[in-house]
Amino acid sequence: MSSTASPATRPVRGGIDGLVRAAHAGPALAVTVLAGLLAVAQDLPAGRAALVVAAVLTGQLTVGWSNDLIDQGRDRSAGRSDKPLATGAVPVRMVQACCAVAVVCCVALSLACGVAAGLVHLTCVAAAWAYNLRLKSTVWSWVPYAVAFGLLTVFVALADEARPPWWWPVGAALLGVGAHLLNVLPDLDDDASTGVRGLPHVLGPRRIAPIAATVLVAATVVVLVGAAPATLVVVPSAAVVLALALVVVAGSGRRPFVAAIGIALVDAALLVVAR
Repeated sequence: MSSTASPATRPVRGGIDGLVRAAHAGPALAVTVLAGLLAVAQDLPAGRAALVVAAVLTGQLTVGWSNDLIDQGRDRSAGRSDKPLATGAVPVRMVQACCAVAVVCCVALSLACGVAAGLVHLTCVAAAWAYNLRLKSTVWSWVPYAVAFGLLTVFVALADEARPPWWWPVGAALLGVGAHLLNVLPDLDDDASTGVRGLPHVLGPRRIAPIAATVLVAATVVVLVGAAPATLVVVPSAAVVLALALVVVAGSGRRPFVAAIGIALVDAALLVVAR
């Protein structure tokens, strides 16, 4: 039997692939994994941890889909072949419907973690939407990332009716700013051609990577100082972070951003070990 997909199944597979790409699957998965690691560090019960992860995943889906829905005109003008809405690879109504469902699920799942925790997480998502709607085009483009990443740790702690240690929101906020700087780096020219001018565009391509590396290393220092893990953990962790920081500075394309995510996951893993 041939394994080639039939003509009837190709549009379905193409639509699913387009939905995944429009959701910015890589960053969405990274943030969701980060939330899961924080839930482990907080010693959340399995059921509550699953709620936290599900809430964060649905929130990230709304952020990714809303971003591509809002930017579809800009992406089309810039000739972004990697954007399924701009190329027509996925119907606009399908993405709109999925985004609406994800919003409802995000609200329900967030509040299921507790009212206070839920409101904090919805603030994280609202900050990301504010970035998509307006702030990405201003020098305040870094603020939503700092707020969303910082409050994510507060959300996880409040889901356990606890307060996070001080280094969680501080370190996470720094990680968010660093991730923002690097996430925009490959798209500077396309953004400039469509009128988007955030903090990274003001800094310029030569300054972004060194500044981002400094911010990310500072985040790691905060985590190491706050968590105070065993020396056997500090040395290899610091070595890995420094190596990734070099990739941030010297890498090209999406590699600096991937390295930044790597630093974020190292920090999250340190929190788990420190517990």
